[in-house]
Amino acid sequence: MQQKVNRKKFVRYKEGAEMYSMCQTKFEKMAKDAHAVYKLDKLVLVNCEIFEAYLETFRLED
Repeated sequence: MQQKVNRKKFVRYKEGAEMYSMCQTKFEKMAKDAHAVYKLDKLVLVNCEIFEAYLETFRLED
């Protein structure tokens, strides 16, 4: 599996929701549940590495 070379480590909620093909509300909730949210004053960023590790816990194994 190949990954993008210049992939961002941190994204805002809107960009992250688009990246992972989900609505922004769901992305925000999952990011918070994953403890991947960083808040700097009014700026909120999500760490994609932490989010993806959390997302992998939902993988179905047949």
